[in-house]
Amino acid sequence: MAAEIEDTYAEAFRSIYAQVLVTAVNRTWLDHAVNAATGHASSSILCDCEAGVDRYVGPGGDESFATPDGRPGVILQFHLPRFKKDREATLEKVLLARLSQNILTCPTTACFNLLDTDPYFKLGRKIALFGDGWQYRTERYGRKMWAIPIMSGEFVLDRRFGFRDGIMGGNLWFMGVTQQAALEAAEKARDAALTVADVITPFPGGVASSGSKAGSRYSFLFASTNHFFCPTLREKLGTDSQVPAGVVAIQEIIINGRDLETVTSATHKAIEAAKDVPGVVKISAGNYNGRLGKNFIYLRPQGEKA
Repeated sequence: MAAEIEDTYAEAFRSIYAQVLVTAVNRTWLDHAVNAATGHASSSILCDCEAGVDRYVGPGGDESFATPDGRPGVILQFHLPRFKKDREATLEKVLLARLSQNILTCPTTACFNLLDTDPYFKLGRKIALFGDGWQYRTERYGRKMWAIPIMSGEFVLDRRFGFRDGIMGGNLWFMGVTQQAALEAAEKARDAALTVADVITPFPGGVASSGSKAGSRYSFLFASTNHFFCPTLREKLGTDSQVPAGVVAIQEIIINGRDLETVTSATHKAIEAAKDVPGVVKISAGNYNGRLGKNFIYLRPQGEKA
């Protein structure tokens, strides 16, 4: 029996984001670069950004996307909420730190910008200062780049890195009568969402097991566990609990991406992939009645009856 799809919406909000292509000699070294560059980037609650893999491209990946140097590549996204103070300066710092410390240092990598936008960051010039005066401008693969001598050869990267508006906070909740059912649904949903180009699922493995609510009883926290949906609190909360009878686990996926249309498409693909997982009784989403964001992603077409 298919899970109930609640007649509700995920409340997403605007972001600014950068989209970066990293190439390397093989998938092994790409994965090392990914793990380092997107580490500690699950949630904007306490991370400096939300980051993740859009897709693998070139040889061994989506071969319809040709990388500039013909090597295996991976597309990464780095998002910040648009409501964040000094968002552009913060995003530049995020990229400066993560590309210089985690991509430049990873063997065989090169780094390319994928957003040809204005404004942009002159990130290549800043990272190139690591060359201590031996760095130089060059043209490679028909692109204007910086080359930095390093002990294993050279690291090359584009001179400019663009950024643009995007969407953060698309989400789905999978309610299972077993922990494994909820997790399997989330995994299937994540995989389906990532078949849509230009989206990421930033939490560990693309799944969040600790959905949050806005605010806390502690004044110094602006987010905390969503206790209304914690199965182990059902008896303590009584009628305030929002956990359906029989549900012992709720897993969540968060979807960030290029725009509302893209994230909506990924959301609906995720629902379709997860709704028939045995033991999943309900699929829902988190929202704050429009207080967090003004971009609503409806789980069911508006006007559709259950």
